[in-house]
Amino acid sequence: MGNAASTGPQVELIAYADRMGGTIPALMDLLDGPLAGVFGGIHLLPFFVPFDGADHGFDPIDHATVDPRLGSWEDVATLARRYAVTADLIVNHISAESIEFRDFLDRGAASPYATMFHFLSTVFPDGATEEDLLRIYRPRPGLPLTVVRLDDGSRRLAWTTFTARQIDLAVDDPRTAAYLERIASTFAAHGVSTVRLDAVGYAVKTPGTSCFMTPATLAFIGRMQRNLHRRGLRALVEVHAHHARQIQVAQVADLVYDFALPPLVLWMLARGDASPLRKWLALRPRNAVTVLDTHDGIGVVDVGPDDIEPATPGLLTADQISTLVEWIHANTHDASRRATGARAGNLDVYQVNTTFYDAVARNDTSYLTARAIQLFTPGIPQIYYVGLLAGENDLALMRRTGVGRDINRRFYDRSEVAVALARPVVQDLLALIRFRNRFPAFAGAWSLGERTDELTMRWEGSGTSAELRVDVVAGTFVVAVDDGTERSIVTSPADLERFVADK
Repeated sequence: MGNAASTGPQVELIAYADRMGGTIPALMDLLDGPLAGVFGGIHLLPFFVPFDGADHGFDPIDHATVDPRLGSWEDVATLARRYAVTADLIVNHISAESIEFRDFLDRGAASPYATMFHFLSTVFPDGATEEDLLRIYRPRPGLPLTVVRLDDGSRRLAWTTFTARQIDLAVDDPRTAAYLERIASTFAAHGVSTVRLDAVGYAVKTPGTSCFMTPATLAFIGRMQRNLHRRGLRALVEVHAHHARQIQVAQVADLVYDFALPPLVLWMLARGDASPLRKWLALRPRNAVTVLDTHDGIGVVDVGPDDIEPATPGLLTADQISTLVEWIHANTHDASRRATGARAGNLDVYQVNTTFYDAVARNDTSYLTARAIQLFTPGIPQIYYVGLLAGENDLALMRRTGVGRDINRRFYDRSEVAVALARPVVQDLLALIRFRNRFPAFAGAWSLGERTDELTMRWEGSGTSAELRVDVVAGTFVVAVDDGTERSIVTSPADLERFVADK
């Protein structure tokens, strides 16, 4: 019955080195030790100098240097020799403490880096009207502008899409292009295989537009990807946007995220209604990374009406999204409400901050059903480290930092990982992951069943098949397995292990 062949894209882990193990070598020890055989790759969340800045590594001072508190480039290269490594290239901005921006503050127009950054006057050289400013799309309330004071006492309005400590880069400037190419070359030289283009949707500012996901943005993504290809790297585009924009990006990018999947799975569990999920499964691009949770919150903008063109409907209506968000808040006993929006320091307007396990009220059955759907959906599955361990909301960390997203960014030491891995819900998830990694059918053809009372996804290939059957109302699932010699209806994830056991 067993088949030891590795099949299809392998499941990958998303993790901060400092929050799961403490360092890059310690994280690899976990992958090689208690997690041996579970993951084929890892998205190593920002490990640059500093990894613990204003935006937890997404505001690099030195993007081409590994923070020595985490390890070295040799540690990254060692990791990459055993696992496919994804690293973040933060294309939209740089830290206000970077050498480049500090030199500009010191020397002004005489700085060789003076043209690397965007200001109100560089985006709108002829001035901006009120209408121009209100048209700009931003993930947080207010305008993307921060007053900065140069050492000579003069002031400028710097473009800051995210926080006041993250200065937006002028991506068409030759100095910026050289800066980004230097980082990409460093990645390639140390074994990184996939580059996540972080916040790329905001990278191109075009006067008179939303400055988000415009035709110029798509052209820039194409240029970035071609540059990465010349170094043997693959591009993963990170954009939270209306689902039609994700489909559009997928046509020009190696990989995109399926950010619509998490809220649609949650809607099914909340309302016993899989019709929006079924619609998306039929539409979605296949060159996708599937996630239920990441280092950010659970996106809702990805399934709602278009924020830029409100007449364009979403996969869920605005009222349905409100119902879903309130269901999540109730499941988390209002912790997610306290961690989201104006109540939290990050002020996200399009995400709900919570662990996925808490979003389903810590219900093991619902949680495993959601993970089974993720793992049977075409694409490259990535499991966030807190989700892997069925982690609960870290209210103490959120209170300590004042950052809402920290509710889903728990610090685990080795002993805490061991305790979490022993839990039955985590053991069942590991069994599902191993089955997804190694059963031959997942390298074959995928199909979506037509029944409305049941969500059915089937993989078939190499004389084998695996069919996920989800009871939409009950939120439970079984897997019908045919390995060429035995047919079985599996109700417990642990029982899937025998179909991939080494012989």
